[in-house]
Amino acid sequence: MSRNIVVIPTYNEIENISDILLAVLSLPVSFDILVVDDNSPDGTAEQVLKFATIYPNRIFLEKRLKKDGLGTAYVHGFYWAIVKKYDYVFEMDADFSHNPTDLLRLLEACQNGADVSIGSRYVTGVNVVNWPLNRVLMSYFASVYVRFITGMTIQDTTAGFVCYKRNVLEQIDLKKIKFVGYAFQIEMKYRAYCKQFKIEEVPIVFTDRTKGASKMSSGIFKEAVFGVLQLRIKKLLNKI
Repeated sequence: MSRNIVVIPTYNEIENISDILLAVLSLPVSFDILVVDDNSPDGTAEQVLKFATIYPNRIFLEKRLKKDGLGTAYVHGFYWAIVKKYDYVFEMDADFSHNPTDLLRLLEACQNGADVSIGSRYVTGVNVVNWPLNRVLMSYFASVYVRFITGMTIQDTTAGFVCYKRNVLEQIDLKKIKFVGYAFQIEMKYRAYCKQFKIEEVPIVFTDRTKGASKMSSGIFKEAVFGVLQLRIKKLLNKI
């Protein structure tokens, strides 16, 4: 049986955290959960600790001192999962925009030959629920832009619902990961692509959060626009 870990970064997710933990724990396949919390003032970490005492071998908490970005939270979780020798490491949001049952499909894709599987909003059209049109268009055309600059054929380059085999994370130099928002998601995929890992997109339906506040900002979007150019230049200079 494979060892699977879902890394969930959190900041002020008290409205969602209990439900998402229970949803993952109730799946027919065993997924452990690592919550990387950025010192949420709303008590998210304390709620996770309550669950960790009930499920001591399934739920884990890493609490950081301050809000320090999505990308650094995931890298923190990746290092933790590598040390613990998990076979498959997943990225997932806490707000139910990613359906926990789709973890099974991402796992199946990697067990059947993919090195990286992506929960893709765009591989079979546009499968997004409850987003305003301007945000759908921004996200969709961001992926078009990334494909144009990088040459990747991935339809959903900014997706945050991903499964990695451990050896992928071991071979990507995580110390060189620089970006924190959309650009972090793009950078991880691009580094895996450059190392010729097999990447498979699994169609999902993405549903925008109904509880809590979005962490999206204009700064994160700008980072993605200029970050993609930096990544391409690094590749041309053989620095990836």
